[in-house]
Amino acid sequence: MPRSSTLRRLALASLLLLALAAATWHRELVNLYHFATLFSAASIVENFRTMPDHWPSRAVHRRGAVFELHSEPVDLPRSFGYRGAERDMDEFLARRATTGLLVISHDRVTAERYFLGNTAQTRAISWSVAKSFVSALVGIAIREGKIRGVDAAVTDYVPQLAGSGYDGVRLKDVLQMSSGIRFREDYGDLTSDINRMGIDLSLGVPLRRFVAGLGNEKPPGTYNRYVSMDTQVLGMVLAGATGNNLSAYLEEKIWSRIGAESDAYWLLDGEGVEWAFGGLNMTLRDYGRFGLLYLRGGAWDGQSIVPSEWIRASVTPDAPHLMPGKNPASDSRFGYGYQWWIPEAAGAEGTGKPSSEFLAIGVYGQYIYVAPDHDLVIVKTSADRDFQTDDYESDFETLAALRAIAGSLPPTGQPGALARQASVEPAGSWRRCLPKDDQSFLRRNPGVAVARCSSAAGVHVHRYFPSVRAR
Repeated sequence: MPRSSTLRRLALASLLLLALAAATWHRELVNLYHFATLFSAASIVENFRTMPDHWPSRAVHRRGAVFELHSEPVDLPRSFGYRGAERDMDEFLARRATTGLLVISHDRVTAERYFLGNTAQTRAISWSVAKSFVSALVGIAIREGKIRGVDAAVTDYVPQLAGSGYDGVRLKDVLQMSSGIRFREDYGDLTSDINRMGIDLSLGVPLRRFVAGLGNEKPPGTYNRYVSMDTQVLGMVLAGATGNNLSAYLEEKIWSRIGAESDAYWLLDGEGVEWAFGGLNMTLRDYGRFGLLYLRGGAWDGQSIVPSEWIRASVTPDAPHLMPGKNPASDSRFGYGYQWWIPEAAGAEGTGKPSSEFLAIGVYGQYIYVAPDHDLVIVKTSADRDFQTDDYESDFETLAALRAIAGSLPPTGQPGALARQASVEPAGSWRRCLPKDDQSFLRRNPGVAVARCSSAAGVHVHRYFPSVRAR
């Protein structure tokens, strides 16, 4: 055979092999590109509202009537105090690359703003805010008897983690980010564990395989170190205990029952397993509805969705290494519960006293802030590339801004400026003359009191606020 013909055949074979390799690795190469550019200044905002367009995902379907959130607009405070100086609110929102801000006070939307191209229909990425959703599902699975309790070992439900750093670790220690796992969560260091995980995820490596390769560095239950893979393990426990995927379980137990207005989407790894650590995508108002579920002690429309005792435990630091403030046994100045953050009480900084407030927090500036003393939920989505600067100072500045918003609204127990006189009565004696949505609200929240107010103009106004709660 002539030498030129042989070379042509070799070249053709090489091209075919390259084409086969390209077809085989196309998805992985595309995912690597998206991961490499995910947080770039030019594309971060667009990426954060289109994640299901670029990564595999599974729908979490809404069902039934939408729980309407009616608006009673109130101006945001123009400024807030932080570190001894006044900060301009609008400047703060712009500097922190805010994409959405929702304020729900006494079940009414007092502020709803969108920025940088986001709209009310945008499904924004949750990042680690999803961890608080996973916590709710764990509480539900325990109530249903599918998980024995928080003292059970994770390997009882995920035997493939035997021999890993999670072998024999209590579920409680994983919930409280106290697993003892060696893990570096530095988003600015390409060699950190969290970025290694992202690269593996892009290449189609199953998350379970990455988790199984982690080792421990401290005894469980002794040190609070933030490890996103702890939540991935919770997702594996839920799948093993319920026989269901996280999306379907969330849909059945929560999403179809709280009047969500849109389907949510949960991102998946190469095996079709949810990113439990941070892959939910939903609208701003639907994040707010989840916050309201926790504000209302887990009850909705007269039914217990998440056990109230689980919610109390979730937002209560119960060991020295979980307390807020400067803590030698923690790598955060926030306290921690079951996948929820608890700051120091306002005005008690430096004392380590936990606040009644609690937050779900995600990287790059995602927040659900719940303030029971103000009957308030605030949601903030962002694309803040400076979120890690100065040891996550953005979280503390944001907390100050959210507290200022809370302080600018009528506090719990105040019936409003229209009232000339008011009588407070148990919710069970609400009047049939109330609007239907208000009647539904009272049925859904039996711990709420009613203030029947008469204005000077003779107009009857009704305001609702929680009665004294056991904490």
